[in-house]
Amino acid sequence: MYSKILVPVDLAQTEKMTKALDTAIDIAKHYHSELCYVTVSNTTPSEAAHNPEELAEKLATFASEQGQFHGLKTESMVIKAADTAVELDKKLVEVIKDSGADLVVMASHAPGIGDKLHFIHSNAANIVKHSDISVFVVR
Repeated sequence: MYSKILVPVDLAQTEKMTKALDTAIDIAKHYHSELCYVTVSNTTPSEAAHNPEELAEKLATFASEQGQFHGLKTESMVIKAADTAVELDKKLVEVIKDSGADLVVMASHAPGIGDKLHFIHSNAANIVKHSDISVFVVR
């Protein structure tokens, strides 16, 4: 049913993403799917890495470790953006179209006061709205 599952990952936040990561792994095992871990980054240092090259190495290691541990085929992609706060959703929609993925499994934050006051937008809602494939949002 699913051959390639795209999993957006923030390496600085993986401890908050365990349910989404576990869900993606379970679905991949069930359907014998490939997992593609993807992150969108700008060129400035972040919590996860000093530069995009280091981030790509860390994400590749993460994907490889996940694949070996769970017996799955994995790959990783780092997508560069000038400003991730502005371009994150657009870049994810582009990679969904270009990657050949047929499912996205992504984490969502629990709604809070920022959502109610419209200070914070939902990346997951935007991906669902603009993607042509199924999106499984895990809270």
